[in-house]
Amino acid sequence: MFAEPSLTHRREDGRDVPLLLWRFPTPLLTASSAVLGGGLGRREWLVNASVPMSYSRTDPEAHLAELAAQLGLTGPGVGLMTGVDVADVVASRDDGIQVYATVGLGAPIPAADPDAVGFEHHASVPDIGTVNIVVWVPQRLGDAALINAVATATEAKTQAIGELGLAATGTATDAVVVLCPSTGPIAAYGGPRSRWGAPMARAVHRAVHDGGAVNLATGRSWSDQNRH
Repeated sequence: MFAEPSLTHRREDGRDVPLLLWRFPTPLLTASSAVLGGGLGRREWLVNASVPMSYSRTDPEAHLAELAAQLGLTGPGVGLMTGVDVADVVASRDDGIQVYATVGLGAPIPAADPDAVGFEHHASVPDIGTVNIVVWVPQRLGDAALINAVATATEAKTQAIGELGLAATGTATDAVVVLCPSTGPIAAYGGPRSRWGAPMARAVHRAVHDGGAVNLATGRSWSDQNRH
């Protein structure tokens, strides 16, 4: 069983700002699009940090590394950030799969937009709405299966967002993290009808749909007004 995250806070700019923290007893094999520790490899910890919607730093990777150091984390890890309150994380389980999603849909976009331009053409960082998805698979996945699992989670996320009535596929800053044991028999497939891909898709869909429904109803985010 994958450990539950701990909810903690860091002091930043006069505020107590929340973050979710996972410390892995042993390194896990990971595939992710995370800004810190993304790609394929073994990782020892994971953080998902709230930031204000007015976030303007242009070095999120360095910022997350600073947060990790403040927490005493060492070795390679994964860092995510989001404009929503990570205390609102939604957990979902299905047949051994565990999913944790923080769902911010304040700035939804369709992936294919003929008028879209890249971040490098903006004077500031885009809105940090962000859907962050963390997936635990209890069997080691092969490299191709890990990449396929990221695609499967993304497909399930997009399905959920469409069912919420948005003409969007996500936000411009979404991230997916898939974690599995680094040893043991290898599962070769991670698609939506594979042994682990099918329950993964269901669990991701449920977490994003439930979290998204709450976010759209309340508009709750971690903002500059959250001062302590």
